[in-house]
Amino acid sequence: MRRLVSSVVNDSHFLELLGRFERVLARILAVALGVVIVVATVHLLAHMAQAVYQTDANLMGDGLVPLLGELLTLLIAIEVLENITAYLRHHIIQLELVLATALTALARKVIVLKPDIEDPAPLIVALGAAIVFLSAGYWMVRKAHHQTSKVGEHNDHQ
Repeated sequence: MRRLVSSVVNDSHFLELLGRFERVLARILAVALGVVIVVATVHLLAHMAQAVYQTDANLMGDGLVPLLGELLTLLIAIEVLENITAYLRHHIIQLELVLATALTALARKVIVLKPDIEDPAPLIVALGAAIVFLSAGYWMVRKAHHQTSKVGEHNDHQ
């Protein structure tokens, strides 16, 4: 008990314990998300097979939108898993990947948006603004990353 208290009081020991906790938690989340992705993939494949084999399924109309929604949801989950994996490897959160995931989620929302919403204008304006701002943020992060890598390459050659 005394050792635990001294570990918590000492900043370096506390930060080491906190880092271990974060890594264990990230591993647990990665495994849980992996299970969710496998189950969602099986569900998506079953849904696709059902849609293909149904003679009255309209895959070029309203039947395609739910499938695209499920597919994009699965891609979002994979991007989140990739972010967790990057955190475990490099101990950083990749802002570029987070923004790309958010853009994918917004694209999914736009695609699966129900046309029977009572007053869609405020929602469409809000989604459009979110897409513009996230896209601008993504562009700025990419540009900054590109400039940083160019400076690094320039310094390596000197």
